[in-house]
Amino acid sequence: GATVLLKGSTTLVASAKGGPVRVNATGTSWLATAGSGDVLSGLAGSLLAAGLSAVDAGSVGAYLHGLAGRFASEGAPTGAHDVAAAIPRAWRDVRGE
Repeated sequence: GATVLLKGSTTLVASAKGGPVRVNATGTSWLATAGSGDVLSGLAGSLLAAGLSAVDAGSVGAYLHGLAGRFASEGAPTGAHDVAAAIPRAWRDVRGE
């Protein structure tokens, strides 16, 4: 079985085990840029390597990626490098720092 992540301005994550599809709306259309999916896959992969389940790694990764995209774009086009650079800010925001 496979966990599926469908990236978009609203990202969907579905587990091979069934259950509800997780919906993440933190994304923005500015994330539809070259390399943005690579940032998301690296983020989700690192969370998976840290011990999260595949569905949790995909869900948390999608949330952080979308939030980082919002921080990076601030209403204007952005590149994958900017999204990656905004991930620490997104992490701090989630932690309430």
